[in-house]
Parts: sequence; structure tokens; C-alpha cells
Amino acid sequence: QVQLVESGGGLVQPGGSLRLSCAASGFTLDYDTIGWFRQAPGKAREGVSCMAKGDGRTYYIQSVKGRFTISRDSAKNTVYLQMNSLKPEDTAVYYCATGLECYPHTDSYYYTEPNYWGQGTQVTVSS
Repeated sequence: QVQLVESGGGLVQPGGSLRLSCAASGFTLDYDTIGWFRQAPGKAREGVSCMAKGDGRTYYIQSVKGRFTISRDSAKNTVYLQMNSLKPEDTAVYYCATGLECYPHTDSYYYTEPNYWGQGTQVTVSS
């Protein structure tokens, strides 16, 4: 049974940092692509970052490039999203998801619809 549990969200001031964690069970991260998504109030959900299975190639949307970093710890079967230089527009519920594929597209990426989702963690960037 696939399960994804996010943690690490919270309230942070603009310019601050947070590290989100997504603990996975029921599958092995090394063999499955995993992505981070977010949904702000009144806005559509968007993919933020993705790590491909196997070689671990990473993808980011343009607005977070240079500020966010996706990584995984195979021993812990956990994926992380390190978020630096946070901005108010980064405020959203962040979700990890798997059962998707990601592909490069110009300076960003596109993805297929994930099959499995975590419950989400709230990130609020405000002074």
C-alpha cells in the first residue's frame, strides 16, 4: 500500500527557508518518479519540482529555480524539498506525489497525472 506523508511546513518570513519532507512507504523511491506540487488558495494546483526514477534527474518550474532543491535519501525512503529565499507567492499547501512521469520542456518540465498523493503540508510566507 503506497503511502506518502509530508511534514515540515509552517510559517516563515520572506527570505527565510523551510525543508519539507515526504516519507514514502509501500514502494521504493529509487524506482519511482516523485514530485512536489502546491496549491494556493483560489489557484490551480501546479507542479513545482520532480525527481525521476533511476538516475534521479531533477526538474523545476521557472519560478523556483535557484531557490528550491529536491533530493532523496534512499536509506530513509524519503524525499525532501529545500526551499530558500521564500516569497509570499510561495504560500500554498505543498503535496508530494508519485505514480507519475516527468519530462523536460524548454526551461521547465511537464508531467503526467500522479496516481498517489500525500495529505499536504501548509507553507505560509508572511511577515
